[in-house]
Amino acid sequence: MAVWIVLSLLFALAAGYYLLRVVKKPELIYQSNPDNQRLLAQLPILQRRYWPTPWIFNTHLQLLFLGLKKAFAPKLHYDRSDQLIAQDGGTLAVEWLGTELPDDTPTLVLLHTISGSAHSMRGFVRYIHQHLGWRVAVCIRRGHSGLPLTAAKYNTMGCSADFRLQLQHIENSFPQSPLFAVGISAGSGVLARYLGEVGENTPLKGAVAYCPGYDLEIAFQRSQPFYSKMMAKKLIRTFLKGQEQHFGHMPGYMKALAANDLHQLHDHMYEIAGFDNYQDYLLATNPVACFENIAVPILIINAKDDPVCHINNAYEKTQQIENMANTMLVITDRGSHCAYFEGLTAKPWANRLIADYLRCLVLSDKHNAI
Repeated sequence: MAVWIVLSLLFALAAGYYLLRVVKKPELIYQSNPDNQRLLAQLPILQRRYWPTPWIFNTHLQLLFLGLKKAFAPKLHYDRSDQLIAQDGGTLAVEWLGTELPDDTPTLVLLHTISGSAHSMRGFVRYIHQHLGWRVAVCIRRGHSGLPLTAAKYNTMGCSADFRLQLQHIENSFPQSPLFAVGISAGSGVLARYLGEVGENTPLKGAVAYCPGYDLEIAFQRSQPFYSKMMAKKLIRTFLKGQEQHFGHMPGYMKALAANDLHQLHDHMYEIAGFDNYQDYLLATNPVACFENIAVPILIINAKDDPVCHINNAYEKTQQIENMANTMLVITDRGSHCAYFEGLTAKPWANRLIADYLRCLVLSDKHNAI
């Protein structure tokens, strides 16, 4: 009997903690204007509380479950892969799903994570394709998804010039298709950088930045040490080791190979990324340098418990975001880094939000065209 009483008390305490401290409505930061108010009225998900999966609401458990889910998810067979050659001879690719859809079907342009690939993005690609019925084009960076490094240039954060080439190819492939973009983690950096560079002069009608890190100069310093070390080792092992023919003559190459965390690694990446010094690298790559010039509607999603992209990165930009007419920042207490599981069955809350937001943008675009 006493055991059941203790268990009941523990359950009551856990349930109370979950309801009072875990389940909360998102914090919204945006400019209060008619367009944003209309958009919010069509997004009830942002007016309700986010219910993280109760058995994995912890930051690290969400990431662990995300890794397991990716590892055991069924393989996705893309329709085709188009390889592109940049001006300097570097090799890029675009992986397609939904090429058989009508030409005027919207296309989602997806920019992957820091070590991502078409395979690692398959869960998100499958979700968008199934729930929106859209075509998806995954932009593969140099060295990712098995692409060979065919030029002496590699940037962990991607390159806006490379993305322009990929986007032009996507637009040429389906000229009648409305284009939207989602950048996930590091992918959001090159997306934001591109959007800030071009302003209104882009075929993209809207975008989502999912768990961005914002300022490259300080973001990696704030990542939790365990994840920073683990990610740096993976990047070095996957993309830098064995590339002496391209980078061996660069003084920073050996220093990059010896880096212990993301901050150290990126301190020595500028030559490998094609720049003479660190300041030139930041000037050409850092998304915050032109962040305020973003003109298309963009949704930004960050979690307070993100161990990779610290929430202070987002809070430092709230004033800028409030001054940008088409930008909306969603901050949740939980969600970890690109995990965001909800409910007992661990469904992807952020994927649902992104799909709803993109659906609203399409409806708004059609309304404006009338």
